[in-house]
Amino acid sequence: MKQNRTVLEAKRLEVFACRPECSLREAAELMTRREISALVVTDEAGDLQGIITRTDLIRAHLANEAWERQRVGDHMTREVVTVLPDTLLRDVANQLLDRHIHRVVVIQPEDGRR
Repeated sequence: MKQNRTVLEAKRLEVFACRPECSLREAAELMTRREISALVVTDEAGDLQGIITRTDLIRAHLANEAWERQRVGDHMTREVVTVLPDTLLRDVANQLLDRHIHRVVVIQPEDGRR
């Protein structure tokens, strides 16, 4: 049964990230180029700072004509739901449904929020 697989067995191996100082335009271009709907936001050390989604970009665009020049850090979600690599997919699915969210970020336990 696929629900008994872990996140590590099912996740993408590549992480797409940007820094909080990145412009929303740069983030949008990276999402479009990679055909993804969100970027993990990390600091210089690679520690999780937040997540920026297409929905965040749309909100920024609707709120300000100069949205492209604004910083990711001003529009990202800082409270990110994280899971460990050995979390079962069924447990992730329950979190997504219970919290009304679309994604979680996988972190390594020994690395804190990396």
